[in-house]
Amino acid sequence: MRGWVLSSRMASATTQDEARRAFERALEIDPESVDARIGLGEVLVSGEDMEGGSNSLHQNITRAEQLLFEALERDPTRSRAHFVMGLIRRWQGRLPDSKIELEAAIALDPNQASGHRQLGVTLMFLGQPAAAILQLEKSTRLSPYDPFIALNFNALGRCHLFLGHVDEAIDLLRKARTTSPRYYFIHLNLAAALGLRGDLDEARAALAEGVKLRPGLNSLARLRATVVSNNVEYLRLREKTTEVGLRKAGMPEE
Repeated sequence: MRGWVLSSRMASATTQDEARRAFERALEIDPESVDARIGLGEVLVSGEDMEGGSNSLHQNITRAEQLLFEALERDPTRSRAHFVMGLIRRWQGRLPDSKIELEAAIALDPNQASGHRQLGVTLMFLGQPAAAILQLEKSTRLSPYDPFIALNFNALGRCHLFLGHVDEAIDLLRKARTTSPRYYFIHLNLAAALGLRGDLDEARAALAEGVKLRPGLNSLARLRATVVSNNVEYLRLREKTTEVGLRKAGMPEE
């Protein structure tokens, strides 16, 4: 399907919109299609507008959840359906349920690199960076040329930062930035790691680039408002690493 081809490319507003239209059309042609429901649900919760908050966020999640309920009702053995439901549950802040769905996706398809990546991200948000690293590294081994490999490096960098491995975190986040410099959060995470290590000039430059890409996230307060996890351990790790590093890089509180 055209939608799957488009959605597998590097995410951008244009390709995501084209993929959405393709899946919408597929669903019009075949209203019973499980694939179209899964694909459209995934596009709705994977676009760039999901990062940093969006006016359409709640609407997208609500619609995606209904599509995935319908897909799983028709075929509960679809690995990709459980994968997308795992993303939905994470956006809803239901992290244990996200973990369950992503584990189900991997059980049905152990070689699904994106499933291991997203399980790693959910484990990170659950305050389990060491367990997250195992999943993220497996995802990277399964698909070293994945078009979204920068997300692996970014999440790995964050997990190593949480564990106090600052040098390793910086190496991974630099690799993420080189691979895909258009993600604002990679620049902000790199700024935090560099700030923690005391490389303040480079940290300030990385911070400036991140804010340039997402001007609305120019303070710690605004950045906190985008956090999808309310897990106490995750918030503790984030506060003592990411937030400390960003303060040193020059990000204001308000």
